[in-house]
Amino acid sequence: MAGGDVVSMNGKDALKRWATYAAVATALTLIVIKLGAWVATGSIALLSTLIDSVLDTGASLVNLVAVRQALQPADRDHRFGHGKAEPLAGLAQSAFVAGSGLFLVIEAAGRFADPQPVTRPLVGILVMGISIILTLALVSFQKYVVRKTQSVAVNADSLHYTGDVLINLSVIASLLLSSQVGFSLADPLFAIAIALYLLWNALGIARSSMDLLMDHELPQAERDRIKQIARLHPGVMNVHDLRTRSSGTQGFIQLHLEMDGQLPLTQAHTIADAVELKLREAFPEADVIIHQDPAGLTEQHPVFK
Repeated sequence: MAGGDVVSMNGKDALKRWATYAAVATALTLIVIKLGAWVATGSIALLSTLIDSVLDTGASLVNLVAVRQALQPADRDHRFGHGKAEPLAGLAQSAFVAGSGLFLVIEAAGRFADPQPVTRPLVGILVMGISIILTLALVSFQKYVVRKTQSVAVNADSLHYTGDVLINLSVIASLLLSSQVGFSLADPLFAIAIALYLLWNALGIARSSMDLLMDHELPQAERDRIKQIARLHPGVMNVHDLRTRSSGTQGFIQLHLEMDGQLPLTQAHTIADAVELKLREAFPEADVIIHQDPAGLTEQHPVFK
């Protein structure tokens, strides 16, 4: 939530939109060229990448819609904004990726029982090379967008496109082993390996999405930094009941400041405003809520480490 290069909110919104457009365009292009290559070669490993690209397109379309929704400003019915549309898209993506992995396991199992030779392997290798170049270009742009915006949805999209690069490299190895060495089982074996990778990737995306949907706390390092900033003000005696969460790129920080109980309300309010300003400087996309408490007052607060 904090850190990274300074980019205006409008600039970040535009970057996230362009990242979703680029992902859909790249996935559609890859579907067309991989379909032709699979028809020409009959490779199950190449079919696996075609299926993955079809699912990538579906996931990226979901991402496009979710990012557009998440960028909508807070309104009367959604006072905390629409940021959770991004982790919802992440869950949808994990389902897409897991589905493609299970389908590959089924397809590869059939090829173990009935191995089939790969034809015209050079066509497949050429297509995989083109796919790698296009996907690397997309991933580089997505990584840039994530650095600038910390977008959960774009990061999830980038994760499975990064996996696609590895998948395409494995397909090239499969085609070479099948055609040059005559190892026909390489095709389904690589397909199984790809499927396992996809399933593991889906689990990671689902976990990060669930953390956001369940209002998981910010990393401990950021929580410690928040406390440190608050305690730097000479009028603050202590900090307690710190609660944090994030919704898309929007962060939320709530904390109680302990001050001298004899301070006038106006002065306590001024101190809280000063601390809030410092926190906003450190976490520019956070909504900060501060409660003022007199030091030494015994209250029942939840104890969390």
